[in-house]
Amino acid sequence: MDRIRIIGGTPLKGIIPIGGAKNAALALMPACLLTKGTLTLSNLPHLVDITTMANLLAQHGVLMALNGDSKNGGHTGRVLELTANEITNTTAPYDLVRRMRASVLVLGPLLARCGEARVSLPGGCAIGTRPVDLHLKALEQMGAKIELEEGYISARVDGRLKGAHIIFPQVTVGGTENLLMAATLAEGETVLANAAREPEITDLAQCLLAMGAKIEGIGTGTLRIQGVDALHGAEYSVVPDRIETGTYAVAAAITRGDVELIGTRMELMESVVKILRECGVTVEATDRGMRVAAPDGVNGTDIMTEPYPGFPTDMQAQLMALLTVANGASMITETIFENRYMHVPELIRMGAKVNVHGSSAIVRGVPKLSGAQVMATDLRASSSLILAGLAAEGETIVNRVYHLDRGYERVEEKLAACGANIERIKGEAAE
Repeated sequence: MDRIRIIGGTPLKGIIPIGGAKNAALALMPACLLTKGTLTLSNLPHLVDITTMANLLAQHGVLMALNGDSKNGGHTGRVLELTANEITNTTAPYDLVRRMRASVLVLGPLLARCGEARVSLPGGCAIGTRPVDLHLKALEQMGAKIELEEGYISARVDGRLKGAHIIFPQVTVGGTENLLMAATLAEGETVLANAAREPEITDLAQCLLAMGAKIEGIGTGTLRIQGVDALHGAEYSVVPDRIETGTYAVAAAITRGDVELIGTRMELMESVVKILRECGVTVEATDRGMRVAAPDGVNGTDIMTEPYPGFPTDMQAQLMALLTVANGASMITETIFENRYMHVPELIRMGAKVNVHGSSAIVRGVPKLSGAQVMATDLRASSSLILAGLAAEGETIVNRVYHLDRGYERVEEKLAACGANIERIKGEAAE
């Protein structure tokens, strides 16, 4: 396994390009299953999870073509054509689905278009349970017959799915995405109440509109979808990645640097900008994206993760890294996932002062972290440890960075271009 080696203490200065959003792309790609036409996605990031989704779609019969690159504010993203003229297989096998939870997003489109789908129950990363029962109960309201057998979700519908008034008992991003796609080809009107409002949901809805879907309430907690007989192909550009943006914003702040993040949009991450400003970080929009600077260090603040537009759980680990070197004490409360503090013991190895009490963590800032050997446990924990390494004295080795490659493209290159002393070490990690 690869490792990443960092010699900390250098303020980052320069420009970092932001890629297309992984979480948006992973929902947009299965939308190709809804039409015989070609869905062309531009600004697609180069990530392991994108390749996994492409492999899954290929075994359903989707034909794909990479057509060069798109330019997004200096960032080069892939352009991918996806054509599901004929769906040859409605089973999503365990071997592919287990690698990535987003694979379950083929369920709604396959069921809506083919009347059947057999999808392996998704595996998961280690940050907690994320059940798909909300997806299944909602599909049953639309007339689907669903059975769980031998680790698979078997779903069928006689004829077309029927429009329904669905009230999600709790906000579910994946559930909203699955049902939104399924509803576009259903008979009649579907209402999704208490729907997720993340920018990635808005991105999917806008793409579906371009494909001929009829959707109202985009960006709100209530989506109304009028089913149509068929969708057509479209061209669509993936929204910039707000979590990558936030991560590099923290990189600038934690190193007391000054960085311009290009190809992104500040309005996608207002809750993160608010917290950074509370910490004393300068954040301002530019013609190409946004600038982040913190030459005098940062102060502590309190954070609670919440569904969008609240503070995203996917930024909790990165902000904790920043708060470990802030002036004063901070409190973080995690309300989304029950096991998302696995980065804490590794930060403590680097000299951080963090006490976890249930869903809350008290962080007391220290003047300096110290480099150490640390182990990444999940995607966002990986980025947290790299951020800590950038600020620490001496050498930090982050082991098991394969998690990182699921969500961050060329991370060491982007940081090195701004002055970071960082390199990837190929081969076996010390475990």
